[in-house]
Amino acid sequence: MRKYFGTDGIRRIANTELSPELVYRVAKAGAYVLSKHSKNPRPTILIGRDTRISGTLIESAMIAGFLSYGANVKVLGVLPTPGVAYLTKKLKADASVVISASHNTYEFNGVKYFSNKGMKIPDELEEEIEEIMDSDMLNDFSAVNDHIGVSENREDLLDEYVYFFRKNFEEDFEKLDMSDFVVAIDTANGATSVVAEKVFTALGIKHYIMNNTPTGTNINDNCGSTHLDVLKKYVVENNCNLGIAYDGDGDRCLAVDENGNEIDGDKLLAVISNYMKEKGKLKKDTLVATVMSNLGLKKYAEGNNINFEQTKVGDRYVLEKMLKEGYNLGGEQSGHIIMLDYNPTGDGILTSLMFIKILLEKNVSASKSCDIIKIYPQVLVNAKVDSNKKDDYKNDEEIKAEIEKLEKEFSGNGRVLIRPSGTEPLVRVMIEGTDKEYIKTKAEDLAKLIEKKLN
Repeated sequence: MRKYFGTDGIRRIANTELSPELVYRVAKAGAYVLSKHSKNPRPTILIGRDTRISGTLIESAMIAGFLSYGANVKVLGVLPTPGVAYLTKKLKADASVVISASHNTYEFNGVKYFSNKGMKIPDELEEEIEEIMDSDMLNDFSAVNDHIGVSENREDLLDEYVYFFRKNFEEDFEKLDMSDFVVAIDTANGATSVVAEKVFTALGIKHYIMNNTPTGTNINDNCGSTHLDVLKKYVVENNCNLGIAYDGDGDRCLAVDENGNEIDGDKLLAVISNYMKEKGKLKKDTLVATVMSNLGLKKYAEGNNINFEQTKVGDRYVLEKMLKEGYNLGGEQSGHIIMLDYNPTGDGILTSLMFIKILLEKNVSASKSCDIIKIYPQVLVNAKVDSNKKDDYKNDEEIKAEIEKLEKEFSGNGRVLIRPSGTEPLVRVMIEGTDKEYIKTKAEDLAKLIEKKLN
């Protein structure tokens, strides 16, 4: 069990659990580990952040740790996570760091590392960083004299990220009729607030923009991809063709159709994979998703001759599978979608532009485009258990028998997924099926059984 890193870097309450002292150690240890693997004793590391009030505090501690080791730093300022990943590759930097707590509220912040390929570093490297952080070795890595690192402000590199979208979409959009197409964009008062409007304006897409005035404390506050109600209402009241919502660090995108209905990551994956397959661009005719994706996505794939691969929860595992097997499209229900032909991480703006391009090219409404997938009702219930017994459900005969009985009853039109929490004394019970009330009752019953047997 890792002490600091979770499924998406380190994420804690800023300036208490995520103290400047801890961040300094994370930076110094990270610089050592990443420079060792890139074989560059004086690495160049990029730092980007979202709009949280604690961002500059964490950034300052991070810079101090890198410079103390002897690494050189380019400070990018506020920039979406995928923008940092893209620039890491483009500038041939040795590594990068994003300071963000993604969709969490403003009091949280986090640190996630990216390799020189612009990809989240693997679990093994995070474990190596943790070992160094808590060892006496950290004191041996202090640069002196002219070996101390140099920090450089490069907020101007935001324009390179804008150009990335122009380069990939400008010609396509110039050929499409966009005269009657209007999109509402919710930037969650987060990292996309500095770039989304520039991109949509440059591409000539008519748009309204909302939640685009970050104060440091309003990121994800009743807005963005985790709070769609305001966007849904706005789209309907203003007769928009589409609503787009990003999360705090800009690596996710969810949408709202012209009727105010949510389009989640599973639906976006269906629409994009269908389009890519038609164009002969879906490598090995395969779509990658996680075990939490809706059963409807699997059924859609089967019905459209698309191979469907599933991984454990976490976009890093989706990416690992894609790289290992040579696939180019994958993602999560949360709207974290990876299109490897463009960028090696989820990119909310990229996802939204691809979706808009498909709607305009096919001359179809957002709601109609999603008719290719039928989403099954999904219920999630948490069972509180003894933290030392979280994995014991696998060997309990009564629990196993109940799961097998349910799956046999569903006969392919439902499923049961049991997943222990990585951070809490909980076992998550997720059931899908055709009747929401029925599966809710069954999920609650199964959770009660698990609580009874594992406490």
